[in-house]
Amino acid sequence: MSVIEKNTQLIKSFAAKQGFDYCGIAKAELLTEDAKRLESWLNKGMHGTMQYMENNFDMRIDPSRLVPGAKSVITLLFNYFPDELQIATAPKIAKYAFGNDYHEVIREKLTLFLAEIKLSVGEVNGRGFVDSAPVMERSWAQKTGLGWIGKNGNLINKQSGSFFFIPTLIVDIELNYGDGYAKDYCGTCTKCIDNCPTDAILPDKVIDGSKCISYFTIELKDALIP
Repeated sequence: MSVIEKNTQLIKSFAAKQGFDYCGIAKAELLTEDAKRLESWLNKGMHGTMQYMENNFDMRIDPSRLVPGAKSVITLLFNYFPDELQIATAPKIAKYAFGNDYHEVIREKLTLFLAEIKLSVGEVNGRGFVDSAPVMERSWAQKTGLGWIGKNGNLINKQSGSFFFIPTLIVDIELNYGDGYAKDYCGTCTKCIDNCPTDAILPDKVIDGSKCISYFTIELKDALIP
């Protein structure tokens, strides 16, 4: 077994040990096609007042801007579907927010994950992210074959659906990479498009962020929910 294969297997076992449901690895490289889509999306104003989406464009598409010498992007999936559903009469809270702050929970797991990698593999320069930096998580998850991007813009895993946080760990060591893009199983289904209450889901897997209800409840503080 080569060193690269051994390190890859170790990393995937460490990911499972930290409680991550899936682990995929992709070569760290420019996200050329994603850059084109992001630029088009921004030019059409679909980010609304989320000016931060315009910032650090180069970092979003080039992992080496976040970790010098980056060679691999490790993408993880962490299921957030709650064990217990909310009481029917209680105010509705999004499932991802129903519990402890996921930033803190996953950040701790990423810290332990990287520490374990360094202990077994050796000197590794790496950084973990969970909604804390300009990282295109879904794109990397798709490149590793962990799922496909659905018509609703979410990453969908064939076995487990889409209720996942998508942490990433960018490292400067070469690893074995996945088989690439997963098959798209959405087919002719348009349920998400048909049922979106604000018509935010557009054709070609494009989401108009300025129309999405989560934009009004989280990002835009000065407007009523449509």
